Amino acid sequence: MEILAEFLATLIRQLQTPTLSFLLGGMLLAALGSRFEIPDALYRFIVAVLLLKIGLGAGIAIRGASFTDLAAPALAAMVLGVAIVLLGRLTMARLPGLKAEDGIATAGLFGAVSASTLAAAMVMMESDSIAFEAWVPALYPFMDIPALLTAIVLAQLLRKRAPAEGGAAPAPVPVRQILGGLIADSLRGAALSALLLGLLLGLLARPEQVYSSFYEPLFRGFLSILMLIMGMEAWSRLAELRKVAHVYAIYGLVGPVVHGLMGFALGYVVHLMTGFSPGGVVLMAVMASSSSDISGPPTLRAAIPSANPAAYIGSSTGIGTPVSMLLIPVWIALAQIVFT
Repeated sequence: MEILAEFLATLIRQLQTPTLSFLLGGMLLAALGSRFEIPDALYRFIVAVLLLKIGLGAGIAIRGASFTDLAAPALAAMVLGVAIVLLGRLTMARLPGLKAEDGIATAGLFGAVSASTLAAAMVMMESDSIAFEAWVPALYPFMDIPALLTAIVLAQLLRKRAPAEGGAAPAPVPVRQILGGLIADSLRGAALSALLLGLLLGLLARPEQVYSSFYEPLFRGFLSILMLIMGMEAWSRLAELRKVAHVYAIYGLVGPVVHGLMGFALGYVVHLMTGFSPGGVVLMAVMASSSSDISGPPTLRAAIPSANPAAYIGSSTGIGTPVSMLLIPVWIALAQIVFT
């Protein structure tokens, strides 16, 4: 009983943090029909600054880390990204009335990573003085790219098996070409480009001064604005979700919980093997429970054009992102129970 009380107290305290408060505030504004809006150019600038900050911090930390410290968590991140997509595909294949491409694209987004959720978790943990390896954000592409690649390959295999309307099967695109195109598109994408640039600069240059004087002080303020935008976006996407099967709404609610538990469990295994910190385990769960909100949607729009964006973007941004944000305190509270 005492453990449950401690868990609930931690959960309530985390829900009152500015990060989640701004997210819920954005949803409230949108629900009330407010005309408040943030210009798209400002949104993109904020995202770029946040990801550059995360990348710089990770790059600076990697300089002092060993390969053995990074190898097991990176492998775990790759396994998680692929496993989440395969699990989503198998689950949705058993449900009637769902278009296969829509299910694959949805699983792909939920296997990929939300940069905003990762940033929010880092701020909340730093506010609570929960330590984690500063290079953990560098695991982002190790989960993100394999997840998107798995979804695209599954969609290609589906098209190869299913005859076109005229009876002839469309010519499949070689897997090597898919892989090369996906990696190239991902690296050129705004989110991953900013993160990797920051990572390289932190690793190869000496950006500590600008990091501490510019990026660090602005991080929390910019994140609060991003959460406000994400809350408003999430509410607006709910209208799109009503146009498709309700099972996507259920997946958006249940998926982050299941995926986060998978991430926490695998992170705990890495902890036992290598001494991966409890904070690192929490961030592994956060990344697993999140769904891509920046890089994933445009990638899947281009790679799986037959999928309905209302299904996969609506379930991801409309439900998955708010749920994964609200789950951050759960993973923190769970870690406090497991590691004490």
